Amino acid sequence: MGREHHRRCPRTRARLSAATGAALLALLLTAFAAVPAAAGGDGQRHRAVRAVRVHEQARERVDRLREAGALPSAVEEAEERRKAVRDDLWDLLRAGARETGDPVAVDPSGRAGRCPFGDRSRAPEQRSSPWTAPTRRYWLSAGYAAKGSRWARRHTGQDFAVDSGTPVYAVGSGVVRVTTCGDGFGNQVLVRHGDGYFTQYAHLSRIDVRRGQRVAAGQRLGLSGRSGNVTGPHLHFEVRITPYLGSQVPPLPWLRRKAVQVSGAPVLPRPATGPGGRPGERAPQPWSGR
Repeated sequence: MGREHHRRCPRTRARLSAATGAALLALLLTAFAAVPAAAGGDGQRHRAVRAVRVHEQARERVDRLREAGALPSAVEEAEERRKAVRDDLWDLLRAGARETGDPVAVDPSGRAGRCPFGDRSRAPEQRSSPWTAPTRRYWLSAGYAAKGSRWARRHTGQDFAVDSGTPVYAVGSGVVRVTTCGDGFGNQVLVRHGDGYFTQYAHLSRIDVRRGQRVAAGQRLGLSGRSGNVTGPHLHFEVRITPYLGSQVPPLPWLRRKAVQVSGAPVLPRPATGPGGRPGERAPQPWSGR
């Protein structure tokens, strides 16, 4: 929300800023629309990539307006433009997900896939921060946009290497929108947060929440595992603009905006052994689902 008090000449500055931002976003939206929707798989992918870029630029503009104390009307107008980009991206990806049978689109509750549900978790009694890391005692393995033979193009999230059975937590409060299984991500949970973004937690061995359940920061969502397309146990953590693959954004910068710092240093001991237990060789690192 905009501030109640503004600097000198606030209306003139806000109007000029809004006009400049509107013109820039209009150009970006025109470029986004120039990629035909019926161009097939690659055309859809390129259009989604462009929409994600436009959305993040629109979101940055909303943040700048708020930080500058712009008029509420200017902030609201910029926010509506951001939501319009998100809604177009949502429709585009939902159609593709339904066509390919993505369980996020066709079985969001996980009932048809008979996903491994455990007892419902409870919110933690005390929270020291509104945001937190998705797991504990981890080390970071495959990062966002990394290349690998197990991914169709680039890695879409951040992997947290942990042993099977390690608790996985909601990074912030929100509503569980998806609890499903059956594709390369294995058993997965998606939570929608108050800022409109979704966080995905994949390759779980057990799911401890249900679709529609409200969760708090630090509430257990399930246990890590090696379900889906993996070579070892880990948590695949992803941040998306919509529930669907193709709307992902870099997760670590997103967490940093929430004042959550994750360390790349190994804090989970790993035996330095290779195949057959030979010393002096590091065990293979786990890979993500896509």
